[in-house]
Amino acid sequence: MDPVSLDNVSPDVDLSTRHLRALLAVARYRNFAAAAADLGVTQPTLTRTVRRAEDILGTEIFNRTTRRVSLTVAGSEFMPLAERLLSDLGLGLRNLRELADVERGRVVIASLMTIAHGVLPTALARFAERYPRIAIDLRESVQTNVLEEVRSGSADFGLGDTTDIGGPLEAESLGENGFRVVLPAGHPYLSQRTLTLNDLAGERLISMPTEAAARRALDAAGAAAGVTLDSHFTVGQFTTAFRLVAQGLGVAIVPETYFAGPYPADTETRPLRASGAVQRLGIITRRDRAIAPAASAFLTALRECWPKSRAR
Repeated sequence: MDPVSLDNVSPDVDLSTRHLRALLAVARYRNFAAAAADLGVTQPTLTRTVRRAEDILGTEIFNRTTRRVSLTVAGSEFMPLAERLLSDLGLGLRNLRELADVERGRVVIASLMTIAHGVLPTALARFAERYPRIAIDLRESVQTNVLEEVRSGSADFGLGDTTDIGGPLEAESLGENGFRVVLPAGHPYLSQRTLTLNDLAGERLISMPTEAAARRALDAAGAAAGVTLDSHFTVGQFTTAFRLVAQGLGVAIVPETYFAGPYPADTETRPLRASGAVQRLGIITRRDRAIAPAASAFLTALRECWPKSRAR
């Protein structure tokens, strides 16, 4: 067989991935025995595969002697193309598998209650429109439970406070968000445009449990400002806090992410202006666990819907 230029090779040659892998293995090892061992085939089988590939291409890819194997000029030209063909095929197959994975399955989300109420409905609606067959398991809780769901692997990812994330967990920040004060109708502070922690020093507060990220952030801000906040009522749901405020039992300080969703009409709110009274929120994952395609697709929708941090 006489060597010829690859410019004369027909564009519809019938090379398979088996032929390409065989050629690349021999080119890598410059030895048929070593290449055959790497591919897990016998040397005669590899030799036949290489000769068939050369027949299809109409040119010799290797110079063979009893002591060594080397690439011909045509072989040196063809090897980069063979690598690209296999790489492109592998990438295409991975993309197809990931697309198939995105089109089915289930995403488990562990989220702070304020994010679940305020931001997630919009993200869920957008995601459901794109991927209607994927089921969502949304687990709303306080920060400690969100972290445990992610740490244990029960959730694909968590949405919560990223301030002290470390160890086996890592976080992607989505920004800083402040707080708003929820007031009953007729409260004197409704005449003010904003409120401070000093304004709230004498108020009965309706608060979340101490393990809640919002509660910890507010307690820390109060301590730093030298203000003692009276958490008179402790409740487990912000919907309960709003009802107690509406009854005139006190006021509540609620993360502003909550207000991306609806809230009771019989209460009013004012921004809280206080140094340190912010939540650093984001996506929490395990370092050693890759995000599944369906969960990754949901996070894309979430990032699109995440509210901009308000000026403070």
